[in-house]
Amino acid sequence: MVDVTTHEYTQDGKLVRKVRSFVRREGRLTKGQEHAMHECWPTMGLDYQASLVNWSEVFGNDHPVVLEIGFGMGASLVEMAAKAPEKNFVGIEVHTPGVGACLLGAKEKELTNLRVICHDGVEVFAHMIPDASVDTLQLFFPDPWHKKRHHKRRIVQPDFVQMIRTKLKLGGVFHMATDWENYAQHMLQVMQDAPGYKNLSLSDDYIPRPEDRPLTKFEKRGNRLGHGVWDLKFERIQ
Repeated sequence: MVDVTTHEYTQDGKLVRKVRSFVRREGRLTKGQEHAMHECWPTMGLDYQASLVNWSEVFGNDHPVVLEIGFGMGASLVEMAAKAPEKNFVGIEVHTPGVGACLLGAKEKELTNLRVICHDGVEVFAHMIPDASVDTLQLFFPDPWHKKRHHKRRIVQPDFVQMIRTKLKLGGVFHMATDWENYAQHMLQVMQDAPGYKNLSLSDDYIPRPEDRPLTKFEKRGNRLGHGVWDLKFERIQ
């Protein structure tokens, strides 16, 4: 079992309870996912470490880095990596079967420009990601925590967006997408209030769905049912 979080304790040994933006869901790996985890992790997996990674050493080149938090089952991440071999892709996901599925898909497409991390994304950003090293950060369809009392668990919060701003290069882009209008409004408000960012929307709110973001099966179904999807892109300017 992968330990997706590290634990912090007070001086008297009590566990520090943190507000998490995710629910731990292990589930069972299929035989294919389990085999992919064992076979592909040595080359495509990045173990969590409390020290900075060097992307040039990880990938063996200096291509632009696209990092996605919470890639689910990884189908869209694999598709993007396959279509853009001139870029390096890194995916962070706490759901082990999703990591296995992503590795399985990457293996089938014989990708060499994709790496995955199975750990809490906030901790990864805080300890592993060098400052000004990411060209694009993607957050697609995060848990909306739709009940008002749970809104504090939403990952897009002022402290979070300032932490990731330091990891983006100047001119780097934070791309978000959600199918919950209330969360879209929350994202927009947080980002508009955040110093150091510029909204890339011509209407100063949302952007048309970019062609380089693959349509998921879930999103296609939502489109048929008339559900909306909101994309936001903000550039680091400071």
